[in-house]
Amino acid sequence: MDVFTALIFLISTLLVSTTKGFDPCPSSKGSDLSVIHVHGQCSPFKQKNAGSWVSTVVNMASHDPARVTYLSSLVASPKATDVPIASGQQTLNTGNYVVRVKLGSPGQLMFMVLDISRDAAWVPCAACTGCSSPTFSPNASSTYASLQCSVPQCTQVSGLSCPSTGAAECYFNQTYGRDSSFSATLSQDSLGLAADTIPSYSFGCVNSVSGSRSTLPPQGLLGLGRGPMSLLSQSGSLYSGVFSYCLPSFKSYYFSGSLRLGSLGQPKNIRTTPLLRNPRRPTLYYVNLTGVSVGRVLVPVAPELLTFDPNTGAGTIIDSGTVITRFVEPVYAAIRDEFRKQVKGPFTTIGAFDTCFVATNEDLAPPVTFHFSGLDLKLPVENTLIHSSAGSLACLAMAAVPYNVNSVLNVVANLQQQNLRIMFDVTNSRLGIARELCN
Repeated sequence: MDVFTALIFLISTLLVSTTKGFDPCPSSKGSDLSVIHVHGQCSPFKQKNAGSWVSTVVNMASHDPARVTYLSSLVASPKATDVPIASGQQTLNTGNYVVRVKLGSPGQLMFMVLDISRDAAWVPCAACTGCSSPTFSPNASSTYASLQCSVPQCTQVSGLSCPSTGAAECYFNQTYGRDSSFSATLSQDSLGLAADTIPSYSFGCVNSVSGSRSTLPPQGLLGLGRGPMSLLSQSGSLYSGVFSYCLPSFKSYYFSGSLRLGSLGQPKNIRTTPLLRNPRRPTLYYVNLTGVSVGRVLVPVAPELLTFDPNTGAGTIIDSGTVITRFVEPVYAAIRDEFRKQVKGPFTTIGAFDTCFVATNEDLAPPVTFHFSGLDLKLPVENTLIHSSAGSLACLAMAAVPYNVNSVLNVVANLQQQNLRIMFDVTNSRLGIARELCN
């Protein structure tokens, strides 16, 4: 074999091995858990005819008012693990991200929505009325058990339904979105996250669903809030109260994002801001937003519209389930008006986006910077603007809290968090942000 033939053979071999080695939808390995948007190519929920890109995002953002209403209603009563995250944007018309987990023994694969503003996990179970397939089968798991009203966990779920006397299974009822609700039995089973297994994990086994199923996560929800039923609380010392995620773009098809559990593997040189706890809404992750700049202009807003107030629940939170960042109306109006000053109109409205302009003027669009205590986050242009499918229009991807929502919350949403590593260190009360491309 001459040198030229040998070289061709070597290149061909490398191309074949590289092609075979690429898997756009790989299984979790080691301590990595991927994250995908619910409409991503690897999501089991993707829709064949999802419509135009901008109409899909507008539709997703239309669920934000219900999400903000839920957030506003919340009033008190030894190794790193990376779980793949993906965008399911091609599938469910919601702005949520899903992770792959295994529940039961042997493990049954479930694609659960990641939600940092809820605590309790729940999945649709076999024989559920109104649930979509697939469902979790308790009878197929050797470690499954339903929980009684007498166990401590039963008092930690909202919507509890237990008799005042006598033994009974722990049932609870909850709402989700604008017009969905479900009833579930509090249960326990093994939860598999990449290479980790958490035994006796408490979750709701959904028995029935009522109302619209369009906003209800079809294979359940994994709560990473700050309450006693959340993943961080139930995993004890395993993850040391630390997790982070990188959310891929809505347009990212594959499990390219990640949910990293535990202190190992977190960025060492990451900018941080204090993570605040509000006793009126103890599940939520509050941060101290001190101001917003548009270009070089610090937008003038009344301090009380941003100030963290533990007595009223006011302030700013980081949320994984809201699609576009929402400010209380006076704050948003000030940001929008300054943005419009610096960009040539005219402006039009598309759905929730009231500042859309000809994309040829995009070069005039100023950067938007969120000022937190000790940390400034200058948003990349892809986290600031959203484009129409034809590319002819660009829109400021933020909005006011809906008029019918009596909210004192500002919500930093998932579109503004894409392609950033967001680290939650609950133990040390800090939140970190670092640039990371995970598309």
